[in-house]
Amino acid sequence: MEDSILFIEEPGFTITNIEHIEYISFMCGGVTFEHSGQDYRIFFPNPNAVLPVRMKNGSHLLLPWGRRREQGGQLPVGGWARLDSIYAGTWDKYFPSPVKIDVTSFMEKDYEGKSHWFDLLPGKYLQGLVAHNKNEQRVYVVTMEPDSTMAEFHDRMPRIMFG
Repeated sequence: MEDSILFIEEPGFTITNIEHIEYISFMCGGVTFEHSGQDYRIFFPNPNAVLPVRMKNGSHLLLPWGRRREQGGQLPVGGWARLDSIYAGTWDKYFPSPVKIDVTSFMEKDYEGKSHWFDLLPGKYLQGLVAHNKNEQRVYVVTMEPDSTMAEFHDRMPRIMFG
């Protein structure tokens, strides 16, 4: 299908059931991206927050970024999916699909609450997970333990993909 979602096929990354997401102190709490000739700066706390999921044909589909406590729906509350919980099968019941989130930068808040922006080079993406429940579909940013650079800012970081 020309407009289908571009799935990440990586050895060892098989997604099965998802039911655990934590509200983390807005780790990867903001992103910037370009869509249809317009620049966006999106922050997770906004209930209208969307993320650009890269399609197989190179276009983007804007999907709701996670779910907030006050929003209706059956998908998990939060905007992040821990990589270890994906491997453990906690997301399986939401029929998750791994995707590339095509952003130009993301924001992390450090331990004191100060924002830090990190640019992504062309060809790099945040790994995302699209969760499904009946007619509901939302994208979550996949997170992992931080590398040595990110550890000074936060105890988690988004998983960055190549290609």
